[in-house]
Amino acid sequence: MKQFLTTVAGVFLGLALFFIGVPIMLVAYAVAASQPAPLTGRNVLLLDLRGGLTDQEPRDALNLFTGKSQSVLGVEKALRRAADDDRIGGLLVRLPDAGTPPAAADELRGAFLRFRAAHKPILAFSQGFYAQGIVTSTYELAAASGDIWMQPSSQFQVTGIARDDIFFKRFFDLHQIKPDFQQRNQYKTAVNPYLYSDYTPAHRESELSWMGSVYDTALASAAADRGRPVSLIKTALEAGPYSAEDAAAKGLIDHVGDLHAAAETIRKQAGDNAKLVAFGDYEKAGGDDGDGPTVAVIGLEGAIMTGTGGGPPNPFGGEATVRSDDVARAFRGAIDDDDVKAIVFRVSSPGGSDTASEQILSAVRDARAAGKPVVVSMGTYGASGGYWIASDANEIVAEPSTLTGSIGVFGGKFALGDALARFGVDVHGLKVGGDYADALGGGALMTAGQRAAFSSWMDHIYDGFIGRVSEGRRLPPARVREIANGRVWTGAQAKGLNLVDSLGGFYDAVERAKALAGIKGSAKLVAFGGETSSFDAIRRMIGASITGVRAMAGAAEIANTPATRSLGSAIEDARLRAMGATVLAPRLD
Repeated sequence: MKQFLTTVAGVFLGLALFFIGVPIMLVAYAVAASQPAPLTGRNVLLLDLRGGLTDQEPRDALNLFTGKSQSVLGVEKALRRAADDDRIGGLLVRLPDAGTPPAAADELRGAFLRFRAAHKPILAFSQGFYAQGIVTSTYELAAASGDIWMQPSSQFQVTGIARDDIFFKRFFDLHQIKPDFQQRNQYKTAVNPYLYSDYTPAHRESELSWMGSVYDTALASAAADRGRPVSLIKTALEAGPYSAEDAAAKGLIDHVGDLHAAAETIRKQAGDNAKLVAFGDYEKAGGDDGDGPTVAVIGLEGAIMTGTGGGPPNPFGGEATVRSDDVARAFRGAIDDDDVKAIVFRVSSPGGSDTASEQILSAVRDARAAGKPVVVSMGTYGASGGYWIASDANEIVAEPSTLTGSIGVFGGKFALGDALARFGVDVHGLKVGGDYADALGGGALMTAGQRAAFSSWMDHIYDGFIGRVSEGRRLPPARVREIANGRVWTGAQAKGLNLVDSLGGFYDAVERAKALAGIKGSAKLVAFGGETSSFDAIRRMIGASITGVRAMAGAAEIANTPATRSLGSAIEDARLRAMGATVLAPRLD
């Protein structure tokens, strides 16, 4: 018995060291690594975009280990500082091989042009533009540099935009999985892959519409920055693909050469024996956030859910989420702070819970009632729940390629009883109370009465969404219904529909907030919300670790047959995408 207790104690001690000691060491390492050496002399910043970008700056040191430590807003902020920094003489950009989020390309393009306006050169280096994701947006960003280099013998495959959607209906029919969903309305297509085996006319129309708008924006921007007519750029691109050498011959890029030659070129342009400095080191050094009256900055990135403790993807998997209590608390802090004169609300979300969205919208309204104007700056997404929370702001600023709108709702379940029965698993249920008590049970389809009640719930949410947009955007309800129906619009399209007020980036939203608050001159930008210390990050990571261990333990108990694995994978994918009545995700990835 003594040996057994000793062994158990050792196991618990080991777990404690792993789940508590390791995160603490990671934080200590991250803090130590965040202290860059001071810059001296002349420097060229090296910005490597190949690792991907979040929209907003990480909220804690642990995010260094999630795979995407750079953000669009962080890069833009650092470039604005670098443009006025005499120690910085140029910028070398390592371009991603595949697509860049279109709205991120729009935002960073503006930052690049501002940097160049300070008479500082940018060189963009590519090891190949490949037809993955929205590579036209990567080319848009490259064109803004003014000097595009490609590695010899690499490929230039910027010929358009394409995407695939996987439709599960025939698979579900084969395995007797029965989707039981409702949509409001025909353009609310997030669950279409479970209901159909091909695009519906509305689905096809909606997808091609935003894809065409994103394509047109990228072409127009690239053409303007390359100093060539859009028609010529379009014709040349669509006649590809090309080798790097052929792309240079057609004037689509500027030089073919290796990375060393490119680096030497930008160093010479910067002058005074300029050194290459990692962009992240310069970004970590921070800088002055301005002076004058305070403008609060509140960020929201990810799917919107109720509760507290959201965050970016953790090392054990999972998508980024934001919790409504945290955002509402940030608004309350800005409202109660007498120094805050206006609020910029940065939103990059494909949607989420309707109740969570309503809680955040109430906070926006409270800020306005307190005399503090709220301007929303939309990032990659501002759709569904992301638009719900923005609808009653004083103004909405979006990038031309932001995906927004998606004013609609869907909800439902999967009836898995017949599917599981084929594997020897029987689903039976019990209930007490009314007929609706087991409406969302996983065994069988809804009854006619349950379906009618569920439909009434969907109508109630949809009508409420219409009403909020009508009130916030000062549009007749009938007009909102015409442009709603779950339809996804780009920022450029939404501007013409009065769903957004102006096109631009984060700092354009800051200027609008200052104007609405009557602020003359500069303002001090102060972030509100987010985790208050690294210990909050540790607590979240411990929770993520325990969740991961539980998930692995549960998976080990499942029968390991090929059929079960195939069925389980499809069910889990469907479950994740169907969670919540208003989880809308018009995605590009």
